[in-house]
Formats: sequence, structure tokens, C-alpha cells
Amino acid sequence: GHTTGPSLNNDKLYQFAYSAEVYVDRVKASLQKSAGYRISSGVDVNLLWRNPDNDDDQLIKITIRDVQVENVNERPAAKNIFKGKSTEKIIGKEYLEALQRPIVLELVRGKVKNFYSYQNEPVFTQNIKRGLASLFQLQLHSGTAHEVDISGKCNTTYHVRQDQVTKVKALESCEIEKQGFTSHNQILDVSTKATSATIYVLEDSFIKSIKAEENYVLFLNSRRKTGAKIVSKQRLELKSVQAGPGLIAAKQVASVIKTLDSRYIAVPLVAEPVKSECKKCPSLSEHWQSIREHMYPEKLSKAEAARSFLSFIQNIRKATKEEILQIIRSENKELLPQVVDAVTFAQTPASLEAILEFLDFKDASTSTLQERFLYACGFASHPSEMLLKSLTAKFKGDIANEEIRETLVTVMGALIRKLCDREGCKLPAVVEAKRLILSRLEKAKKDDNVRMYLLALKNALLPEAIPLLLKYAESEEGPISNVAATALQRYDPSFLTKEVKETMNRIYHQNRKVHEKTVRTTAAAIILNSNPSYMEVKNILLSIGELPLEMNKYMLSMIQDILHFEMPSSKTVRQVLKDMRAHNYDRFSKMGSSSAYSGYITRGPDVSSTYSLDILYSGSGILRRSNMNIHVFDRNAELHAIQVVIEAQGLESIIAATPDEGEENLDSFAGMSAILFDVQLRPVTFFEGYGDLMSKMFSATGDPINVVKGLILLTDYSQEIQLQSGPKASTEFLGGLAIDISGGMEFSLWYRESKTNVKNRVAMFTAGNIEVDSFFVKTGMETTLEVETALDFISTVQFSQYPFLVCMQMDRVESPFRRYVTKYESLPSGRRYTARRGKVELLAGNEYPLHQENSNMCRKVFGTKSDSSSNWF
Repeated sequence: GHTTGPSLNNDKLYQFAYSAEVYVDRVKASLQKSAGYRISSGVDVNLLWRNPDNDDDQLIKITIRDVQVENVNERPAAKNIFKGKSTEKIIGKEYLEALQRPIVLELVRGKVKNFYSYQNEPVFTQNIKRGLASLFQLQLHSGTAHEVDISGKCNTTYHVRQDQVTKVKALESCEIEKQGFTSHNQILDVSTKATSATIYVLEDSFIKSIKAEENYVLFLNSRRKTGAKIVSKQRLELKSVQAGPGLIAAKQVASVIKTLDSRYIAVPLVAEPVKSECKKCPSLSEHWQSIREHMYPEKLSKAEAARSFLSFIQNIRKATKEEILQIIRSENKELLPQVVDAVTFAQTPASLEAILEFLDFKDASTSTLQERFLYACGFASHPSEMLLKSLTAKFKGDIANEEIRETLVTVMGALIRKLCDREGCKLPAVVEAKRLILSRLEKAKKDDNVRMYLLALKNALLPEAIPLLLKYAESEEGPISNVAATALQRYDPSFLTKEVKETMNRIYHQNRKVHEKTVRTTAAAIILNSNPSYMEVKNILLSIGELPLEMNKYMLSMIQDILHFEMPSSKTVRQVLKDMRAHNYDRFSKMGSSSAYSGYITRGPDVSSTYSLDILYSGSGILRRSNMNIHVFDRNAELHAIQVVIEAQGLESIIAATPDEGEENLDSFAGMSAILFDVQLRPVTFFEGYGDLMSKMFSATGDPINVVKGLILLTDYSQEIQLQSGPKASTEFLGGLAIDISGGMEFSLWYRESKTNVKNRVAMFTAGNIEVDSFFVKTGMETTLEVETALDFISTVQFSQYPFLVCMQMDRVESPFRRYVTKYESLPSGRRYTARRGKVELLAGNEYPLHQENSNMCRKVFGTKSDSSSNWF
């Protein structure tokens, strides 16, 4: 009778040759050089039973024999890890016996209805058999189907042409138990592409040959050249058909199975997860001892620090709470902060419990460690609901140090945002933390408390907080309205409603009350950045010329920057300028020293990065705000890598100058606020009040204040891949950053000069590990990238004449950039083959040009100074 699946002849033994190969390499490399291995064997197939009521329901027996394990590419004897070893020695006697025990498949219309094997079979041999059994599943008419095989339940498409069938499996559709995680920000994450195709050639209604190939490609989004591929190939070829055993007569499948071997049971065809045990791995404390010396604070701008940090995290992730606590409790003051960074970034239940047990928020003496812990939570790559829940509980409890309290709530805001981005906004812990922040802000009486909750909202970016932020931006005084306005600036323009824009226009044009220049310029930036209307742009341009001296110059510079950098609103601005020609000359020839400028740091095929620098002065030449930003973006995502804002006010009295209108009563203050990787940090105060300023000025060593120092896990990607030939692949990409940012401000009354300096020192290390583990042999590849660099931003102001001279310098030092690829094959006995290639380049240093006007000023500033300028006061 006609069948819709392959059909075997009675009393025949079909003998096949089978091979399964695995290759691991760089994405573009040819397979001839890859690491990998091949398992080959004979496979015997015969028909056991055909359903008397349905021709298309058959039981077939499949037996693997003559197993060989060999290199996938020819290796010279010295580099061949299998040389001189029998298969039994490589796989192990018991495992080889298990592998050669036959399996039975029930095929109904070509699909595997049941897979019979032995119950206590080792998982890895069972998975190799599943990989072979899945090949026998096919349909003989074109079309799509949901099929279950070793890869899970997958969407599969068949194309049939005469005696050839092509089966394409959509791997991304496969439903299978997955473990792993990805990074929070897409730019820092890893992309994967996966394909699977099998070609069948039929003869005499059964299989003549099968060729299957599965490909996985992984690459870093930030540098697509850094990546890896795994290729898995299977081949089955018919060698002979001989006389074979006869059929078993029976009505039901169950009785056939019983007759055959009563120990057979039906097991799922979907692969079982394998637990890989590490036999000779060092303990956590042994590993820590081996990397400890690279973790001292003074070594944190070296790539070796970042590398050690990543390997430490990998080991902490396998450790118990007790092992982790043992290290934390025995380590000295200098190294503890780095240990806290690593333990927090490990993000396992055990590591969170350990660190929370160790840190006591009622003890002010350990506040440095508490802060390191909190910032690491804020930067978490895949935070859990449990983490936010634990922090909320701490916030409700006693906290000895007020600054820690501020940092804690700011970080809770960052976690709310990360969990909401991952569809977690409705989780009980998120709902509770949001409610807490919003309700406490409404009740807050003290300015410090208001500011603290506003900073939390600046991280959380909740749509429902916008009305509150508008209220604080418009009705409160300086520092408070400033935080609220800069929080609104961080929202995606799509959230900025008509109401937001009306409020920002009122603030900028001071319709209801006088506002500080810092808040007005932020309002203008929000308007110009969120698809402004023709009239909004026109009103802003008409205001230039009527503003306080330096603000005129700043707004003019902002408009020129929009045009020069082709920002989204540049079309509207050009249109308005064309229609306003008559008003322009006088308005746009303003003197002053303030400026705003944007440019590219790098423009690459995968990601680009831009910097922007803007500086606003008061009319007397004292800095009001300097703002440096670096953004990184690709086609679909953006990352606010860094922002350093230095703000000062009320400093006119030092140089006996007149404050600007509306700013007569401002307290003396200078401080710094930073955003790092999309997380707003707690602002730092340089000095507050006239007395504090004077004492610091006369003892000024110009020593920079440290803003951020520590280790950050940026890329955190880990996925297990089930290969259709049986083995499991694990893929892991980790990227770490050792960072040291400091800033300072110094005055020289003698030279009537002030200097602001922001130093960014960073070392980055990224490692990708791809490993295919077949239990008795491992093959894989490690790819690493490392770079150490420093970016300095210095602005020097001379206010001995007006307009005063301002010189801004942004320099990047020459930076070493190293990359390595290591491929390996290894046996549990320790026998190993390794091939390593590397490349080291020096990235040239760069002095960023900023703008022409600035270059002219720098010549003047450095032309006018005498040699004795090293003596500050």
C-alpha cells in the first residue's frame, strides 16, 4: 500500500555509514583550520513490525557499531590528542557499551511517534542517539509542520522534488528549556544567527543518504568582527542492503517492545540537559589568590584588572554563599571594594545573600563598601526582582550614612527602569518600589529629600512621574528645579507631551517667574530636541539678543551646533533662519565665552560614539556649568556612556564681581554630577557656602576629587545551545571595565584664572568563550579584546578682561589595543591541542578639535601666560 513516510522492506538489514562533526572558529574563517572533532560509526537499521491495520505505522530498530573518534581536520601526530588511543579508552568502556545498545523508533507517516531506549542510560550517549533518531523524521510532501525532535518543538519546512527532500528547521522557533541571560543594553549585548538544513536522497522508498548541517553565529554588537561560529554536520550513507531478521507478529506496539526487551521505555526525543562537572577546577579561594595582585586600586586602569575581574565573576557564579563570605571576611581594606564589585556583579542568589549578610547599613564606617555595592547593583546586567526587593527593605530600615541613603534610592530608580524594560513593570517588588518613591516625594519637606527622590526618578524614567517633574521644574528654586528639568531631558522625546513642551517654553521665556540660566538652557535643549514646531524655534531665536550676556552666546552656540551636527531639528531651524534674515546681524554677533559643541569620537560600521561639550558662564567669567557627554549608538539602540557636569554658583564674591540679575542671593556652591552607562550617580559637592569655599581655596592642592572608581561588568551574555547531533555548546561573552574618573576645580587669584579638569581612565577587557562539550572530548575557542585608554578634558578660563578667554582641551592618549583568538581540543585526561593567534595595535592619541573659535582662544591663553604659572597662589 501507499505510505506518506519512508517505508522499509521486510526481512532486510540496511547498513549505513554515519558521521557527526563539530567545528568551532571565527565567523569568517574556513573550516579547514577549525578546532573540532568527528564521531563516526556504522549504523544498522531493520524493520521490526508493521501495523496490520495501517501500513504507515512501523517500528524500526537502529544500532550503532564500530565507533571511532577522530580529528575533524588532519593534525600532525604531535598535535593529535587522539593519537594512540582506542575508542574505548577515549569514550570509556561503559559509555561505549551504552552507545552501542540499540534504540527503537515508532514512525507514523514518517514522524517519530515514540523513541524507545533504556532508562538509566548516560545523558550524553542518549543525546547522541536522539541526534541520530531525529534524522529519520521526514515527510514526503512539501509544506510546513510543528515537529518535535532533539532540538525541541520547532517550525519545520519541507521541499520535495522527486527523490530529494530538503528539511529546513527554524531554530529560533524551537521550544526547549533554555538557561542563560543577555545584557541589559543592546549595544553591549551579543547577537546570534542560527540555521539548520537537511537534504535527503531517497531510493526504493527508503533513505539512500542524508546530509544535515547546522550553523550558529555569535558576534558582539559593538564590534561584529569579534565573534564565533559553531558548525555541526551529520552524514548518513547507505552502504549495503542484506538479508535481515524477520518481523515480529503482534497486534500492538507494546507487545512488540515487551518481546524485544522488557527494559525498553519510551523517552522524549527532545534533548535532556547535561550537567557538566568540573573535576580539577580550583576552589574560589585558590582562584582569588591567583588574581589578587591585579586587583589593587592603583592597578585598576590596566586591562589585567578587568580580565581578572571577569574570571573572578565566573568562579563566584559557581560558588556557595559560604565560600563567598569566607573571601569577603578575610580580605583587607584595599582589596575589599573590588571583591564587593565582583560579588555583586555575579548576580546569583548565593552572591546576593552573601553580600547582604556582610554589609551592615547601620554601620557608617563601611560606607565606601556600601556605596560600591549599590553602584554595582545600579549597573547590574540582568537584575532580578529579588535584588530590588532587598534594596527596598534596606531603604525602609536604618541607614547610618545619609549619602548612602541617597545613593540607595537613586539605584532603586535605576533597577525599576531595567526591570520595566524587560516587561517587569507589574512585578510586586517594582510596583512597591515605585509607590514608595512617588509617595515619599509627595510628602518630602526638606530640599535634600526632594532632590534624592527626584534623582531616583531621573533613573526610573516612569511615564507617570512626568507631571510631578513638571511641577518641580517650574515652581521650585534652583537646584531642585534643575534636577527635575534634567530628569525630563532624559526621557525619550515620544513621552514629552504637549504639556511638557508648554511648561518648558514658559520656563525658558520666564512667563510666570524668573528662572536660573541653568534651568532655562535645559528647557531650551528639551524643546529643540523634541521635534520643535516652527513657532517654538522662532520664539527661541527671537529671544537671542534679549538674554543675559553669556546666555546669549550659549544659546547662539547651541543653535549653531544643531546646524553643524545636522541634529533632527536642524531642518526647522534652517527654515526659520531663512525667514528671519532681516533680524539676524545684530542678534547673532554677540560677544561672550560660553559655548556648545558636538562631534564624533568614532564612526564605525557597527557603533559610533559622539561627544558633546557645553559650557555656560556667568557674566563675570565664573563657570556656572560645564557639561561633557559621550553617547554610543548603533542602528537601533543608544547608550549614554558618560556625563560629567560641573556646576558652580555664587562665586562672584571671590573676584569682587557683580552677580547676574536674579542670581544675587545664590549660596556659594560647586559640585559635580555624573551619569555612567545610563545610571545617574549621587552628586558630589566640592564646597558649599562661602566659608567652606575659602578654607578649601587657600589649602587648594588642586587634587582631583574621585567621582567613580571601580569595576563594572558591561557585557554579560550566556546561553546554552543544544546541537542537533547530540552535544551541548555553551556560549559566554563577558566584557568588563576598570574605571577611574576624577574631577577638580582650582583657582588662581594671582593670574585671575580658573581650571576645571575631568580625567577618565579606563581599561576594557572582553572575552568570548564558545565550547562544545561531548563529555569525553571538548573543543572550543576563546576570543579576547583589550584596550587601555585615558580621556582628559581640561578647561582653562582667564577672567582678567572681558570677554574672558576660555580654552577647552579634550585629549585621548595613545592606547594599546590587543586581540587574541585561541582554539583548542582537549580530553578529560588533560591532553590538549591549542592554537593561538594575536594582534596588537596602537591606536593613535587624539586631540579633539572642538571648534575653530576655541582653537583661536587656546592660542591666546597659552600665549599670554608667563613661566611662573606653576605657582598657583
